[in-house]
Amino acid sequence: MFPACLPLFHSFIHALPLRADLRLLSAAVLAALMLLLLLPSASGAPVEDELVDNPAGDTSGEEGEEVEEELSDLQKLLQFTQRHEKEFKDEFHFDVIFLEHYKSPSFPSRCPSSNFSKEACLQRLAQGLLTFTVLLKNVETEYPDSPIIAAVRLYSGAIVTAIKEKMKHRERVLALTSTQEEQLLKGLINPDTFQRKMMAHSILHHFHTFLVDAKTSLNKMEKPRGRLANRGLATISI
Repeated sequence: MFPACLPLFHSFIHALPLRADLRLLSAAVLAALMLLLLLPSASGAPVEDELVDNPAGDTSGEEGEEVEEELSDLQKLLQFTQRHEKEFKDEFHFDVIFLEHYKSPSFPSRCPSSNFSKEACLQRLAQGLLTFTVLLKNVETEYPDSPIIAAVRLYSGAIVTAIKEKMKHRERVLALTSTQEEQLLKGLINPDTFQRKMMAHSILHHFHTFLVDAKTSLNKMEKPRGRLANRGLATISI
């Protein structure tokens, strides 16, 4: 484009008087250069440095990246429960392994790593979450302001529902009756303050472990779907 304007620039210079002084010549050259710069825009021709649209199917690096999925409800809940270890150490200066001494038979078990069907695992996860929501009432008695309790209220129902939606026989997942809840909590009663607090922390510790195992089991179920695995978890809000 620039070479095409050279004849115009040449004619402009030669139109100057032969005895034009240096200042006049410099001004003329400057004016000519400005004219050359303005010509492409004035003529409607595209400017070489102007950004052009990407070809069809071509995207920028940022657009090409997968949009980060919103955190699933299970992941959000785990963000709260994972803080428990530090909270326990800050309060008692023990390692959480100490809480294994306070593990109750009433704590739900995780899915076995093998010889266990998908349906059976889903049922165990959903039923286990319902049981833990009852056990956490014991924690609330000792730590009524625990942010973990508030998070459980917020996310646990949606997680159970999402798991049940993946089951063939979701009707098999049953909430505990009032009698069952009473019996479950009665087995945790202890007159000693220290022992009660240890049990409350043990519930929180094993609840976090249960959620971690649940996430692992769910990811394994989604694995055959490849790249959609993690996205699927977010979609169903587990």
